[in-house]
Amino acid sequence: MQATATVLVYSDDANTREQVRLATGRRPAPDVPLVEFVECATPAAVLSELDRGGIDVCVLDGEAVPMGGMGLCRQIKDEVFNAPPVLLLMGRPQDAWLATWSRAEAAVTLPVEPVEFADALASLLRRKALAGA
Repeated sequence: MQATATVLVYSDDANTREQVRLATGRRPAPDVPLVEFVECATPAAVLSELDRGGIDVCVLDGEAVPMGGMGLCRQIKDEVFNAPPVLLLMGRPQDAWLATWSRAEAAVTLPVEPVEFADALASLLRRKALAGA
């Protein structure tokens, strides 16, 4: 198992980014690596970090302004070679079809529910580890 996993968190809301960090803790499950966060408040910062490389999973806020995480996810999947898996934060459960449209690998609703979020993030980290093995 790798020593750490890098998780990019995109939201224009510092409180949402904090909810993600708190729900994750040091690691979302015992069988996945420790997590380091890269926080981004703008779509341009997200694309810059992805260009730099080393991101294992993206957590994107579907309610972010000026560009929501769903549209940004779709752009990432279209434009970034070997894009990392995406966990989308949605405002309403009814928006699950939009998460599918965006090609996100997982989605949870806001506000962040710690157990649900940690389970979804751990699942994506496991998948990423299997794909890299």
